[in-house]
Amino acid sequence: MLNQILHDGPDGTPLLIAHGLYGSARNWGVIAKRLSDRGPVIAVDMRNHGGSDWHPTHSYADMASDLAEVIETLGESVDLLGHSMGGKAAMVLALSRPELVRKLVVADIAPVGYTHTQMGMIDAMRGVDLSEVKKRSDTDVQLAKDVEDQGIRAFLLQSLDVAQKRWRLNLDVLANEMEKIIGFPKVSGSFEGPTLFLSGGTSDYVLPEHRPAIKLTFPNAKFAKIPGAGHWLHAEKPREFEAAVRAYLDQV
Repeated sequence: MLNQILHDGPDGTPLLIAHGLYGSARNWGVIAKRLSDRGPVIAVDMRNHGGSDWHPTHSYADMASDLAEVIETLGESVDLLGHSMGGKAAMVLALSRPELVRKLVVADIAPVGYTHTQMGMIDAMRGVDLSEVKKRSDTDVQLAKDVEDQGIRAFLLQSLDVAQKRWRLNLDVLANEMEKIIGFPKVSGSFEGPTLFLSGGTSDYVLPEHRPAIKLTFPNAKFAKIPGAGHWLHAEKPREFEAAVRAYLDQV
């Protein structure tokens, strides 16, 4: 079972949040807490991340199955929000187990394969000499040699266990499975439920040419953008992101 952080709330449809690659449930703490005023919110650590178990595989079928297991313990369908990798896992779950999902929000990702790689961050984390780390800032100095963006370094450092001198990420499996992570599996069927593709206004992850593939499998999809936000739209524009998600989920 995936590690979970529960933000309790009044009776209502639970909201399940699936983070992106190298992320964790803790990344979503502020947004999850704010949205819990409308019902319970469960943020999970995806497999090979955070406090969840490490596995030898990291396919979207695996991740969708993990999410399904969490939902089945709740005994009811959920609203499902997924960002990037978590968004792809959420889409696969909605396509394969539509009865588990009431509404779907996909944050800055499309059901397509991408050509970019995220191996640079793995190489940077692997390059840190953790034996020399006594505090988080020590790691930041080492990461800065390979990762110029301070925001990205801060994001990666949230997955560092300073006391244990280890990353809370299964870097070897994530590296081995990177082709699957940047790709998207063939999934039959469609999800007829309400779906919002919420993208960053400056991001190039969801493009006009992706819309035919989206509408084919998510025929009731709607599209919205958050101006001035990039791929990490929930971190860059948290208030606007929260407002957009809230407005969509509360629509009758």
